[in-house]
Amino acid sequence: MDIYHHTYQSPVGPLGLSGTDDHISAIIFDPRSIVTMDTLPDVFHQCMEELDSYFAGGRRAFSFPIKQAGTDFQQTVWQQLLTIPYGSTISYLQLAKQINNPRSIRAVGTANGSNHLPIVVPCHRVIGSNGSLTGFGGGIWRKKWLLEHEWKYRYGTQELF
Repeated sequence: MDIYHHTYQSPVGPLGLSGTDDHISAIIFDPRSIVTMDTLPDVFHQCMEELDSYFAGGRRAFSFPIKQAGTDFQQTVWQQLLTIPYGSTISYLQLAKQINNPRSIRAVGTANGSNHLPIVVPCHRVIGSNGSLTGFGGGIWRKKWLLEHEWKYRYGTQELF
């Protein structure tokens, strides 16, 4: 199975997209040396159209096929991330409770940080129990930008953090 790569220019900087003919498997912030391919499968075009719509404020969830490798625990956490509503946040503790394992807060944080599909699998919507912006592989400034972007389109213009 061929692996394709493409650099997508977004408002939060370039994103490296990786995947196959039938799914996207990774979105990487600040891709250093992703070689953009001339011919891409349809799933890449769908992904970029949906990202364009998200960044324009018109899309709140994604429908293109995704697939990322991970342990059963990671898959459980990532599936739970998909249930966090657009423009909402939950804490790592709340996330651990939602998977019926409140003592797994650190493991939940680690699984959240291992998510290879940020934005699409919205790990940016998980914050500290005290409301602070913590732990985001793309940098706290991107987490803040994504949350404020979603709040702006869900509730109107306002500054959160």
